[in-house]
Amino acid sequence: MASTYSTDLKLELMATGENAGTWGTKTNTNLELVQQAIAGYQAIDVASSDVTLVMSNASISNARNMVLNFTGTLSGNRTVNIPDSIEKFYILKDGTTHSGNTLTFKTTSGTGFELDEGKIHAAYSDGTNVTEVALNTLGGTIGTTSIADDAVTNAKIANDAVNTDQIAADAVTNAKVAADAVDTTQLVNDAVTAAKLERKFTISTSSPSGGNDGDIWFKYS
Repeated sequence: MASTYSTDLKLELMATGENAGTWGTKTNTNLELVQQAIAGYQAIDVASSDVTLVMSNASISNARNMVLNFTGTLSGNRTVNIPDSIEKFYILKDGTTHSGNTLTFKTTSGTGFELDEGKIHAAYSDGTNVTEVALNTLGGTIGTTSIADDAVTNAKIANDAVNTDQIAADAVTNAKVAADAVDTTQLVNDAVTAAKLERKFTISTSSPSGGNDGDIWFKYS
């Protein structure tokens, strides 16, 4: 029975009793292919034409690399294709100059996604299409310990980007916000409530109750 090849990485799957005397060589080749899939890096010039990457049986191939760095100044919209039917994770660097053009990474029959000039993307192929692992698709939340002091600046916040859904209770502290970072254009109306502030400011007809040291309470009648 002849060798077959794995679906995704095209490793040689040797049949029992086959390749007498060459198992060592073929096994070493397979290990090199696994190494390429885990740690391989290749720079690929995409400036002048679309590029179709290949995944060949039992041989070093550009589509098997873990990290792909696309280079060149794009002379038109460019597409990088990987074969259908392979399932694989990729780290992609868009090292090109777009010059007003686009760079798309996809399977042959899929739609994929567009890369951003100068950015590094993570993506995976499910055998049918390529999906970007974008920040806005990740689970979890960002708390105050995840934000460096003075990390929030005016340039980081789009107009009307901040609303109550984006701010965890007590998440906004002095140390996290650079001087003059937040102005009225950055805040949606009624985005900042007492629950969102580290220290609360209350105006009420009731006597002060609850709260924390540093809270301000004005009672009026």
